[in-house]
Amino acid sequence: MMTVERAEREMEIAEGMTKGLWAPHSRVTAVNARIIAENCGMDGDKAYILGLLHDIGRRKGSWGVDHIFDGYEYMTGLGEHEIARISMTHSYPEIPNFGEYIAAVKCSDERRAFLKSYLDGIVYDDYDRLIQLCDSISLPTGACIIEKRLVDVALRHGMKEFSVDKWKSFMRIKNKFDDMCGCNIYTLLPNIVENSFENLI
Repeated sequence: MMTVERAEREMEIAEGMTKGLWAPHSRVTAVNARIIAENCGMDGDKAYILGLLHDIGRRKGSWGVDHIFDGYEYMTGLGEHEIARISMTHSYPEIPNFGEYIAAVKCSDERRAFLKSYLDGIVYDDYDRLIQLCDSISLPTGACIIEKRLVDVALRHGMKEFSVDKWKSFMRIKNKFDDMCGCNIYTLLPNIVENSFENLI
């Protein structure tokens, strides 16, 4: 896997290509992933890199489901298969289901078929779950309670028929990492109270 320094450079380049709140969100995700990883015996640098680059597909100005493909293809092209994997899995907690993407799944039939095949064939590990968790507790301004972030996403994209089940998946993943860390993960994260009190609208 690439070094932390290389990952941070990739992030700088990507942000220069496409400005937006996705970049500070990715940095917060990385910081939270490192903290949680180091408190449950996982590799903190690996978690940081995966968290930092989970949305790297947005470098091309990709929104919706296209950003996971663009991230996967870019990182695969660099030979960074673990980061490419996270680009694909971070939006699909617990049992992967390609139809359960919070924004509209507007992409080519070829991409839809590839995504379904990819998710059907994957077995998640704790790094997949960690980035799914940290994506769901990371606002651009910092860590927040999971309910706040889920409402933030719902306000921007609306509720789907699967939204409540997906929320439960994120909460179960949080419970898993609480157990792994031996504490509530919220107690580990900086400024979580202040961020959770911020107004969303």
